[in-house]
Parts: sequence; structure tokens; C-alpha cells
Amino acid sequence: MFSREGFREYASGALWVWPSIASLAALIAGSVMGQIVISPQSPLAPLAFQGTADDARSLLTSISSTVVTVIALVLGLTVVALQLASTQFSPRLLRNFLRDRSTQVVLSVFMATFVYSTAGLYTVGVSGGGRTEEYPRLAVSGAMVLLFASLAMVVYFADHLAHSIQIDAVTTRAELGALKVVQRLPGTVEESRPEPPPWAVSLPALRSGYIQTAHPEALLPLASQYGVSVVLRNRVGEHVITGTTMAFMWRPAETDPVPDAAMFARALDEALDIGFERTLQQDITFGMRQLVDVACKALSPAINDPYTAVQAIDHLSVIFCGMAIRPLGDQVAQDAKGAGMVLVPGRRFGELLAVMCGTIRRYGAAEPIVCQALLRLLNSCSTLVGEDPARRAAIDKQVALIMLDAERRIAQPDDLVAVRAAAAAIEKAAPTVLEEAPKPPA
Repeated sequence: MFSREGFREYASGALWVWPSIASLAALIAGSVMGQIVISPQSPLAPLAFQGTADDARSLLTSISSTVVTVIALVLGLTVVALQLASTQFSPRLLRNFLRDRSTQVVLSVFMATFVYSTAGLYTVGVSGGGRTEEYPRLAVSGAMVLLFASLAMVVYFADHLAHSIQIDAVTTRAELGALKVVQRLPGTVEESRPEPPPWAVSLPALRSGYIQTAHPEALLPLASQYGVSVVLRNRVGEHVITGTTMAFMWRPAETDPVPDAAMFARALDEALDIGFERTLQQDITFGMRQLVDVACKALSPAINDPYTAVQAIDHLSVIFCGMAIRPLGDQVAQDAKGAGMVLVPGRRFGELLAVMCGTIRRYGAAEPIVCQALLRLLNSCSTLVGEDPARRAAIDKQVALIMLDAERRIAQPDDLVAVRAAAAAIEKAAPTVLEEAPKPPA
């Protein structure tokens, strides 16, 4: 189950999967088209290739060599786009470009054209090892159709590539990916997680890598059978090392017999997907981290582009507003009788604000428009968190930190006027919001 899920995530970001499928489909289509014989009286006769066998072989050879050149060109442009995204924005955005379905479709059309035309050279004008003038004319016409489709894909790819490396497209793709994770978030609880008692047994990690997904419900039957509680130390998206403590397991009383820890370690390993990279399957912070990276790199002295940082913060605002109305915390699986429990730790709203906003604040505190953008983000969240005291306290804390850094780093008093006004707007709006804003769903 989990291996299929991991392979599906890998395949969606692999450039070879769809072209391989298209190549196989082209071979099958060529085989079928090669069996179709068109008589001169057939309605399809005008669609069949009208040249000789030598003309058909020359055409297929030209198509094959041309498409190989085009494939090399497209791959070169793709590498340039990846290099630009890595150096200009963030290396963590490369996966978004690799997952781009348009690029995969373009490469698939080129590969299908090449395989279809090259495979046709084995049959067109050749039969039983000797030359013949009989050949599947309709199949050659199919190669011409694929050639025109490939030419259309070249124009489309050039246009798509030019748009895909624009900052608006890059940040929007990261925002949509993070929002999908927010919408797929499992039920979480914000209460404090239980602390392992002194008699708790540690469960070691059997693999090194990043936790990509966690399925506590898969481990719950075993935990219920032995009446144990299992609490993971690491959140989804964090790195674990083989042999270090992955989780703690304990029974209700110290005198209760403890089940085999090795058995639970193997079961825990099966309930987790651990890979060499972070993904957007359940990692709520990964998409946000991409936008934070874009903002921080734009604020670096080498690039010095504060407006790009503002755009990244605007997209972060959409994500935080989507989380402001949802419960955020630990993922808990527990049976109805309370005999077993499995808990996967998660970040609260305040922790996410502190990590994401705090990173940008430290880099951009000297830029007034960046401070204003962060305050707009907090103001938008303030209108949605309702009467939640913990989230409102987290917002107030971030406002205070932004103002402290801005007062210290911004030299000109006139530049501080707009920043102070943005902070004052949050304080003025808070009382009204507390009365009108809906409570977050339970």
C-alpha cells in the first residue's frame, strides 16, 4: 500500500514515465496501422501516402533525425529552466518543474514520433529481407501527422517555458501545492501531546531519510491488540537517522509486560514512507518553505529584489488564511475502547507563523515594504482566527517582533510611518473581529 503510494509520488515527478508510456503506445499503434491495407476505392485512399517506398523510407528517416534534434533542444531548454529556478528562486522548486505535466506531454509526443517513425523503417519498403513496393501507406501518413503534432508542441513548449519561469507562475504553483496539502490534512487535535513515562520503550528508525507520509491508522490495530501507546518523536517532513529513536511505546502501568519492541519497530516502519527527499503528500511546511526560500533569496545582497519577496509573502498569506480556520496539531489514531493509541506530532498555527514569518522577518526587517507585507499577512489571519486565544497571541507576538526589528533596522523615520500604520490596523481591527469572525471548526 505505502510502497505504491511512494512510487506514484515518484512517478509524478519523473520525466521518463510518460515518454516511456507514449513510446510503447506508438509501437502498438504502428503495428496496428501497418496491418491496414487501403484499396484505391477506399474512402481512406486520399489520406494514404502517395509516394513510392523509397519516398516513404526517406520521409521516415528525415522525421526520425529531425525529432532527435528537437528532443535534444527541448531537454536543453528544460535544463536551463531548472538551473534558473534553482539559482534565482530556490533549489526546492526543481521538483515542481519536474512534475509539470505540460513538459511531460511535450516529451511524450516527441518520443512517440521518434519511436513510431524509426520502427516503421523495419517494414516500409522491406519484406522478407528484400525490397518491395508494397508498404502500409496509411501508417506512413500517421508519421506525418505525428510530425505536425511535434512541430505544434515545439511552439507550445516555447510559450509554456517562457511563462513557467515567471515569478508569478512559480509562486502560484507553490501556493497551489501547499493548499492541496492543507485541504488533505487528516483530523488533528491541538491539545498537548502526552509525555512518555519513565518506563517507555524507544523504537528505533530502520531507515534514514525524510518522513514523507505517516499512517497511524495502519499501526493502530497492533497497538490496540497489546494495549500500548505509541508517540512519534518526529513530524512529517523531518529527517530521521537509522538507529536513532523514532518513537516511544509504553503500557499504562510500569508493571505491565511490554511487547516485542522489534516487532513494533517493523510495524512502525511499514506505517511510514521514508524517502531521500521531502514531498507535498502530507508535509504541510514544504510548500510554505518553497515560498519562504523565494522571499529570502530575493532579499539576499546578490539579488536584492524586495518586491519578489512581497509577492512570495502574498502567496504565503493565502496558505496561512487557509490554515487559520482549520485545527492544526497532532494526528491521533485511537480505538473506541481507548486500549491503544498512535500519535504523529504536528505543528500548531503559532509554530508555523514563527518559523515562516520569522525567517523572512530576519532577512527583510530593513525593508519597509517587506515589513508591511508581513503585517498584511498577519492582519488577514487575524480576521479569520476568531476568538482563539492561542492563535491571536501568536499573531500579536509576530506583530511585536516585526515592529521591534523594523524600529531597529529602518533608519529613516518617514519609512516607518506606513509600517506603524499597518501594525496599528491589526490592533484596531481585533476587537471587531472577535465579535464577528466565525469560530474555527472543531
